[in-house]
Amino acid sequence: MCPLQPRAPIDQEFESATDIPLREQLGKLTDALAAAERERDRWAEAHETVPALANEERPDPVALTRAPVTPAYPQIIAAFTGAGPLRAKEVCRVTGTGTDSRHVEGMRSELKKLVARGILAEPEAGVFVLAATAAHGVGGTGSGLLP
Repeated sequence: MCPLQPRAPIDQEFESATDIPLREQLGKLTDALAAAERERDRWAEAHETVPALANEERPDPVALTRAPVTPAYPQIIAAFTGAGPLRAKEVCRVTGTGTDSRHVEGMRSELKKLVARGILAEPEAGVFVLAATAAHGVGGTGSGLLP
């Protein structure tokens, strides 16, 4: 019989050739895992927030600033605090979003979502107020609004 030669040199070459791609894959998988964990945490928070808001007949705007559905909501709600009726363009100015038509239309969409959730009210077309303010009959006259 022929004695077997050790395969160490071949194994070392194989390990060094595959070591770098495997480390790169490990780095990518680690990044993907971290992103998945962040997404899971975000969904867990939404899982707690959304049912709580759905169970409320009239969500409290202060509570929404603690656990916002969208990061812009607390800033938008703050724009209405102590203010009268506002149009989307005025909210854009107050929040520093920009007054280009794309920003105004995006803001209008956000305001409509807040109306649907019962946080804001739309007493006139394109005029928005806090729902609590609208319930008390304050605002809605259109005075001081943009044309």
